[in-house]
Amino acid sequence: MKEIVIISGKGGTGKTSITASFAVLGGTNVVLADCDVDAADMHLLMQPDFGNEHDFYSGELAYIDQSNCTRCGLCRQICRFDAISVIDGEYVVAPIDCEGCGYCARVCPTKTIINKKLLAGKWYISNIKTGSQMVHARLETGADNSGKLVAKVKDEAKAIALGKRKDYILVDGSPGVGCPVVSSLSGANFVVLVTEPSVSGLHDLKRVHQLVKKFNIRAGCIINKADINPGLSNDIKLFLEKENIAHLADLPYNEDFTMAMTQGETIVEYRQGTLTALIKESWEKIKVLTNQNKIK
Repeated sequence: MKEIVIISGKGGTGKTSITASFAVLGGTNVVLADCDVDAADMHLLMQPDFGNEHDFYSGELAYIDQSNCTRCGLCRQICRFDAISVIDGEYVVAPIDCEGCGYCARVCPTKTIINKKLLAGKWYISNIKTGSQMVHARLETGADNSGKLVAKVKDEAKAIALGKRKDYILVDGSPGVGCPVVSSLSGANFVVLVTEPSVSGLHDLKRVHQLVKKFNIRAGCIINKADINPGLSNDIKLFLEKENIAHLADLPYNEDFTMAMTQGETIVEYRQGTLTALIKESWEKIKVLTNQNKIK
């Protein structure tokens, strides 16, 4: 079983659309993991049934028992996050501001403040239209610890893939270089970098590749909308050659991408043509490269 992670240095490069296309091409042999938990949207293309739902708890939240509170105000004075306010004469914790540090509970003279486990989101195991399964999640508004939720999604996808003897786990990672991306990369066999020929696209490609190099994982790159700026596309290709990153494909700008999404389809389902052929060719290259050894 091999794990392929698709990431991008910035949002809007077409990463999720390309990942969903690979999932369709892989069919029942691929377990899909949507690890972009802060802004999950893979469900829009894969038609999950949300059949298996679980709560995700991470971190803690202070809770004030009003029946025992003496209104001394000490908790409010010491809260460095300004998470405690007075509403109608009662001291109340604002969940979105509380960091769960527990200091208010320690200083409370009547021990009326306790920390409770925080419901930070939900995760799901769904049957999807490819005949396979997808593990995905939703992080609650303002909740942190998205890296831990990503790890949970990946662990569950891996358990399914091993149990059902699937060949691949396909991971749709978050854009950027933050905690969710680090968690997505852990344990991967191959990384696909999706970029676009813009100044920010090249800059963020370089930045995210620095992170990939620290994991010592072989990488390939797809340049989406490659024809909108040939000069910058060439600069990207020079960078790929310099860093020994496999150049997987140049995808031309094509409004079929958008038209397919409005129909809830991937491009490989929507229309057979140059774009579909290039994505199919990329998927075949990725499978070959994934089964090679890691970079020495």
